[in-house]
Amino acid sequence: MQAEKKLMDRIESFKPSISSVSEARVLLVGPVGAGKSSFFNSFKSIFKGHITSQATPGTSSTSEVNALSKHTLTSKSLPLVFCDTMGLEAEEKAGLNIDDISNIINGHIPDRYQFNSSVPLQSEAQGFRKNPELKDKIHCVAYVIDASKISIMSQNMEDKLKDIRKTVNSSGITQLVLLTKIDEVCPLVKEDITNVYKSIYIKELMQEASIRIGVPLFCIVPVKNYSEVLELDTNIDILLLSAVDQMLHLVDDFFDEHRE
Repeated sequence: MQAEKKLMDRIESFKPSISSVSEARVLLVGPVGAGKSSFFNSFKSIFKGHITSQATPGTSSTSEVNALSKHTLTSKSLPLVFCDTMGLEAEEKAGLNIDDISNIINGHIPDRYQFNSSVPLQSEAQGFRKNPELKDKIHCVAYVIDASKISIMSQNMEDKLKDIRKTVNSSGITQLVLLTKIDEVCPLVKEDITNVYKSIYIKELMQEASIRIGVPLFCIVPVKNYSEVLELDTNIDILLLSAVDQMLHLVDDFFDEHRE
């Protein structure tokens, strides 16, 4: 309980080191059904004190969310915003258009913009933010990946994720991977979530995610979202809070590189 409170206090007290920015902006990117919306809902539940749902998760095999959504925690004035996108799909002209990633991370796309899978937003389009400030840009990208899908990820999906990583790298934005559904792939972890860092299989999946997506191993963070249980669990909370705490450390690194 003490570890959980310490993490919550640290997240609540986070303050961007650049005066023109009031909140950290984290972009959630991942395949359909990987758990982007569930991650936000789970994180929000911790600060609400009960299981809650604000972001609506997609339930079909294809992406249903086609707008850039901004998720904030209204019950707490946390200095943190999660930006959610339509899910990635393995098919070439389906799901989030890779060319829109650059527009999103560089702050050109307004909140609630409706994406078009086949045509990225053009600079002359209405609503295109031509001169975004640092506060409008993304400060960290979190790839949300289903642990059970890592080993069977299609080449197309792997290529899409690597293309996104290259685009993010070119903008100097920090990145990490949230490895979700870890309890569904390892009986040891399903039995006791605290076994996550003792599980050789989870470690192997983290290493595989690092190789496939091209993100360093220390930036692969295993988590479990709240999806079936009705009560909060301190050990699940600590994994989720630790993931966000690491995001904020990476945001700090990003601001260090962009100090005015």
